[in-house]
Amino acid sequence: MRKLLLLALVGLGAQLVDGSLGMAYGVTSTTLLLAIGTNPAAASATVHLAEIGTTLVSGFSHWKFGNVDWKVVFRIGVPGAVGAFAGATLLSNLSTETAAPLMAIILLVLGLYVFLRFTFQGLPKGHLGKPLRKRFLAPLGLVGGFVDATGGGGWGPVGTPAILASGRLEPRKTIGSIDTSEFLIAVAASLGFLWGLSDENIDYGWVGALLIGGMIAAPIAAWLVRHIPPRVLGAAVGGVIILTNTRSLLRSDWIDASDPVRYSIYAVIYLAWAAALVYAINQYRSHKAEDERILAEAEAAAAAGETPDEKASARA
Repeated sequence: MRKLLLLALVGLGAQLVDGSLGMAYGVTSTTLLLAIGTNPAAASATVHLAEIGTTLVSGFSHWKFGNVDWKVVFRIGVPGAVGAFAGATLLSNLSTETAAPLMAIILLVLGLYVFLRFTFQGLPKGHLGKPLRKRFLAPLGLVGGFVDATGGGGWGPVGTPAILASGRLEPRKTIGSIDTSEFLIAVAASLGFLWGLSDENIDYGWVGALLIGGMIAAPIAAWLVRHIPPRVLGAAVGGVIILTNTRSLLRSDWIDASDPVRYSIYAVIYLAWAAALVYAINQYRSHKAEDERILAEAEAAAAAGETPDEKASARA
């Protein structure tokens, strides 16, 4: 009973972070399951089965708070489901530990870009509101879905920073759309795991505990992301990506850093992250009116089916 309660609390905390920052539910939950001796395929299967419920509630909550771009959801979610099914069936018989450090480097670079971009420059002004093309979203979804299923998490860490880095979708809608599309990935991955694994490898009590905790947190997270300033949200997301992938690299066979080295690097990251958040909050207060105007114009143009540039041209 104590273990189930712990899992429910982990599900609650993981979904609170995931729903407000666009990532970390799978990574957090899978890490705990691996720590208590679950094999990688069963751990990922357990998390993805729980995510069917949590992502459904999270997606509905984000939609109610206006955080979802449905074109992005389907353009990235459908290929993501294909990648997730393929990754789930592959993980049933294959380890992807060798590829993990390479993926961590790619994500770390994207995280650094997002972190610096939003902390020091605020909302992107040149491309915000412009449509995200299928030729960008489809490959991104395919890779993100595959990584998510094989790594027990990764849909958010792959999709969120890439879309944020494009500068075409504001942070809250990026997070809401990624969280909503994750329902398709969770269903596809679960089907792949059930195809490749026997039921006896999955503890449905653990699935239920993670599910209950995540469903409680989902509406709260959707409300939070609606009210956190985009500049601060971007800096927060960037920090999560940097910390998560630095940790993966330092613990990988490529580096295998000692505890003193790892903890020293973590301390530096935490200090830099805290300072950046303070700076982002102060800058947001100084440029609040301008940021709100940019967001309002982007949303109005999107509702009218125009890009901000086209709207500006029409006014001229």
